Amino acid sequence: MIDINFGYAELEYFLLILVRVTCFVYISPFFSMPNTPRRVRIALSLFISFIISRNIPHVAVEYNTLEGYAVVIAKEAICGFLIGFGAYLCMSVISFAGRIIDMETGMMMASVMDPTTQEQTSISGVFYNYAITLILLITGMYQFLLSALAESFILIPVNGAIFKMDALLTAMLVFLRDYLIIGFRIALPIFISITLLNAILGILAKVSPQMNMFAVGMQMKVLVGFTVIFVTIGLMPIAANFIFDEMKRVVTMMVHVMT
Repeated sequence: MIDINFGYAELEYFLLILVRVTCFVYISPFFSMPNTPRRVRIALSLFISFIISRNIPHVAVEYNTLEGYAVVIAKEAICGFLIGFGAYLCMSVISFAGRIIDMETGMMMASVMDPTTQEQTSISGVFYNYAITLILLITGMYQFLLSALAESFILIPVNGAIFKMDALLTAMLVFLRDYLIIGFRIALPIFISITLLNAILGILAKVSPQMNMFAVGMQMKVLVGFTVIFVTIGLMPIAANFIFDEMKRVVTMMVHVMT
């Protein structure tokens, strides 16, 4: 049977755990999708918080006033937000690669509403976003995110977060470097193909100036772009591995900058 008896101190401790978990669920990939009902996200946060509170050692949280308790809540909120934000940043690489692809293929003007972010984004970005999210579910990457959240309570006890701004700045700079590298890796096949196509069209424009290469080039870029996406769709798991490895590294760095 489940023992539901608890004291006032245990309730305060559970609420602190709930704050960190809720902020994580609010910002982390897959869990924070806007089309997920709010009641489901609230219920998921309560369920995860209950399991974590029953399986981690409780530590004494020292505060004397209501303002002190509010400071502890703010620290827990920032802690959960940073852990989820690290994973969210890695998923934003997909949108960056999609914008590069659409800019090269001439589909940048055809923007659509991304239901996962509620923002106008490129067609290729939405396609790659859904594909990577599906691979995230199939490979069980969401289990790593939940495990990282649970282990953060061991490495960073409640009210034990120490924010190292220098280490956080260094981690963000390293991520921005990898952000560009991974984004160009995903868009590299199409980038190379369109570059070769532009070179060929430039040569044809010099050979036969009477041809309207602008009209021909726009259609050729779209055709070549869709063809390369279709041919390289088998490389999607490799691109997902780049993103997931970066996600693991960034989430780990976010935890370490608070220990």
